Amino acid sequence: MRSNKVKIIIMLLLIAVLTVLYVFQDLNGSYHYALPRRLIKVLAMALTGVAIAYATVTFQTISHNRILTPSIMGLDSLYMLVQTAIIFIFGSMSVLILSQMLNFFISLIAMVVFALLLYHFMFKGDGQPIYFLLLVGIIVGTFLGSLTTFLQVLIDPNEFMNVQDKMFASFNNVNSDLVWIALLIVVGTIAIGWTKLKELDVLTLGRDNARNLGVNYDGVVRTMLVLSAILIATSTALVGPITFFGLIVANLSYQFFNTYKHSVTITGAILFSLIALIGGQWVIERVFSFSTTLSVIINFIGGIYFIYLLLKESRSS
Repeated sequence: MRSNKVKIIIMLLLIAVLTVLYVFQDLNGSYHYALPRRLIKVLAMALTGVAIAYATVTFQTISHNRILTPSIMGLDSLYMLVQTAIIFIFGSMSVLILSQMLNFFISLIAMVVFALLLYHFMFKGDGQPIYFLLLVGIIVGTFLGSLTTFLQVLIDPNEFMNVQDKMFASFNNVNSDLVWIALLIVVGTIAIGWTKLKELDVLTLGRDNARNLGVNYDGVVRTMLVLSAILIATSTALVGPITFFGLIVANLSYQFFNTYKHSVTITGAILFSLIALIGGQWVIERVFSFSTTLSVIINFIGGIYFIYLLLKESRSS
């Protein structure tokens, strides 16, 4: 525990250095214009990192699989379908696209309602295995992705350029009003979930052992699935989808801290996410001069890391 505390302190110091470097480098006296915008971007990155890290670790605990992420439930596919359908039906000049506030709430409500309906029907019967829910989620996500691709083929080529902007997460044009709304949602959701951390520690022992130790297994699983869906929906609606990001930070936390306590692994995943997002955005802006997006790099690295985890699991089995 002492070594983990030292690691956490070192990571906090690194985050502080990266934040100061990102916020104050090359301001050139434009404090009134650039400084508030950079601070909002840092807050958006922090919210995104916290939401994805927390949701991924808890989701992997209840699914007993360190390769799966909440995106497997089809939330990213639904987000892209909603954005594509709006542009396909109403056009890119519609108020549903131009108003970031309205677009945020439409996307958020659609993803949360989708997750709640999916969980409701899947958990309607007692003892419904979590793997059945995951299988249905994969099938529904694939269907939504295929439907999105179909609409993108039919859409006007000029309108498709606007769809492409929604495919990748971006922190460059984050609406400050949305950031404060997302802050309330993320803080409130994690405050509820943080009371379940000790029960999550017991859930790692398996369904039967958790029940024998007095944990309401199905109730905790339902609660954490809903909270994970809300967090992923909020981060996706705020900045866009980042497919492999949760997979990276969660598994790095498992390997780096090597403990069963979720208070440590979730904290570690959050710290790794902040380092990756703030440091990565600094590299994108200062080194690559906005020639690419952070989500492209994360998905590239995450894809390689995902293959590595699959090979590692196949060798150990």
